Amino acid sequence: MVSERILVVEDERIVARDIEKRLKKLGYIVPITVASGEEAIKVVAEMPLDLVLMDIQLKGEMDGIEAAEHIRTEFDIPVIYLTAYADTATLQRAKVTEPFGYIVKPFDERDLHTAIEVALRRRLAEKAVRVALEKEKELSELKSRFWSMVAHEFRGPMTSILSAAQLLEDHGLSLPEERRREYLYLIQKSVRSMDQLLNDVLAVGRAEGGSLKFDPILLDISQFCRDILDEMQFNAGHNHQIIFNQQGECSDTCLDPNLIRHILTNLVTNAIKYSPRGGNVYLTLCCTDGEVSLQVRDAGIGIPADAQKHLFVPFQRAENVGEIPGTGLGLTMVKKCIDLHGGQILIESQVGIGTTATVTFFSNSEANNRCRSV
Repeated sequence: MVSERILVVEDERIVARDIEKRLKKLGYIVPITVASGEEAIKVVAEMPLDLVLMDIQLKGEMDGIEAAEHIRTEFDIPVIYLTAYADTATLQRAKVTEPFGYIVKPFDERDLHTAIEVALRRRLAEKAVRVALEKEKELSELKSRFWSMVAHEFRGPMTSILSAAQLLEDHGLSLPEERRREYLYLIQKSVRSMDQLLNDVLAVGRAEGGSLKFDPILLDISQFCRDILDEMQFNAGHNHQIIFNQQGECSDTCLDPNLIRHILTNLVTNAIKYSPRGGNVYLTLCCTDGEVSLQVRDAGIGIPADAQKHLFVPFQRAENVGEIPGTGLGLTMVKKCIDLHGGQILIESQVGIGTTATVTFFSNSEANNRCRSV
């Protein structure tokens, strides 16, 4: 059903009523008719409209062309001119306002309908083009930020690796054993950092390209969590202790192990990384009827309130991270993995207090039907 809203601007009352009657017969909505350019601008500012039919010759200080120019620049609503006669100078002024059409009085219903439909379709097409151009611009900016981030994040660990390797080559035999171990540890840490960056980039790329698949299995999520945490504790060193707690029976849960690994490793890695002074990181697994939740809690630097609005936007990092390395891709990947499960994530954080991330998965008949045993 046609429901476009059209404003009629015509200072001849009989003509205005005739146009209104014809428009309503064609199925359009005419919320009001006005007789001056000033009134037209006021109405456009106050109510949603799809099109304006504007008489060029209006009584008063502002003619239809001036009103149309204001409506175009301020409100981006298409205008079709109504005119019985106009000299060359007036028509030239009208062209500058980029109207969506002209209707010459007197006109029949078919001409009116055709002009309006062409204008409305043109508006939709132009809007689609603007949206596409805006998305292309955003994509270009995202790519630029991506390559800048990649260059920056790789340059740091590569510099560390090169410096440590050169020192070992030049002074290896004369260096104390403790110092040699320190340089080797720096190389290993830098390689792990680069490997994590590559994994994040490739994983997000797969997700954006639609190749990240949801393949749930009957998973012993409790043992799965313990195995991952054992690996992470080894790499975390002695400054951080990862403490695992479980509530409820969680032996057979329908989840995708690859996606869960992404979720857990990113959340726990963040908890460790953003607790630079060390301390405990807690992972709590809770299983109840129809729900499985994973909660990661730390007492680290926390996330500022402004940054919490953009947690899952690629390459976004809070201003308080300082020199702590990171890509801004981890939580983006976490959110995509959770979405594929049909789950949800809640992050609560206070600066200087710490962060708690809670991921909840719900019993899903579709997922259960796809679930396979291993």
